[in-house]
Amino acid sequence: MLNKFFDNVKEGLSRTRAAMTETIAAVVPIGTSLDDDAIDDIEAALIGADMGLETSTEIVDELRKRLRSEQLEDGPAGVMRVLEEQVAAMVALGEEGVLPLEGVLPGKPYVVLIVGVNGAGKTTTAGKLAKRYTDAGKKVVIAACDTFRAAAIPQLEVWAERAGADIVRAQQGADPAAVAFDALEAAKARGVDVLLVDTAGRLHNKVNLMEELKKIRRSLAKHDLGAPHETLLVLDGTSGQNALIQAREFNQATELTGFALTKLDGTAKGGIVVALGREMDLPVKLIGVGEGVDDLQPFDGAAFAKALFAE
Repeated sequence: MLNKFFDNVKEGLSRTRAAMTETIAAVVPIGTSLDDDAIDDIEAALIGADMGLETSTEIVDELRKRLRSEQLEDGPAGVMRVLEEQVAAMVALGEEGVLPLEGVLPGKPYVVLIVGVNGAGKTTTAGKLAKRYTDAGKKVVIAACDTFRAAAIPQLEVWAERAGADIVRAQQGADPAAVAFDALEAAKARGVDVLLVDTAGRLHNKVNLMEELKKIRRSLAKHDLGAPHETLLVLDGTSGQNALIQAREFNQATELTGFALTKLDGTAKGGIVVALGREMDLPVKLIGVGEGVDDLQPFDGAAFAKALFAE
């Protein structure tokens, strides 16, 4: 699984890696010390990959310390090795950062609330996650709480059929909180293992829409004090620093437990994974590097850092 993750992420991050490594290879001479201009160029490359100013500054400050205490005689490869170690430390996950996919789940049903802006890939993520759980032998119900977008429910029905999951839906325009409540009630009655709650896309700066998410959370908690057990914000990997803005706003409204990043295969800005881990102190739990049903995978920090700086 680790090798598969590494191979997929390495391919998906090819544009990000090329943008950084070309700069580093050009400014880092072999067998000589790095000057301030070279380190500034490295910092600019990290910022260009959307690691953010604060994160990039922290990384190059540590790089300077390492250069003072170590002799990196292998030039670019030595610098890349140091950067890989620093990034791996920033995005490392503890046990609390891992989305449980097999074995005994921490709730019955285990309720996952999926939120995000329009176009980030929420419904696709819900469908792919349903497939992962059914493949692991879990009984899954998907709550179609996006009752605003006409195509949302038919799209989710296709994913539910593909995944072998049940779906609880209502008419377009129905109260999403009521649909969530009914879905949790049905999941408990059927002895379901996992309930995935797909919500409507909303702009993070629209107060009324964020209040609707709070209402869905209250509705779930009313039926089960532990629900939702997981609240995942789906972020478009191509959205750059705007992803951080979304993360802050959604976290205030919904008490996020982590992120699912999609479309990282279409951007040179894959460093946003590092910025999220460092600045939000919340883990990236799932990563999407392709359109296939198996391209949504559990995040592995060490493999991600290795893929980002692989030669």
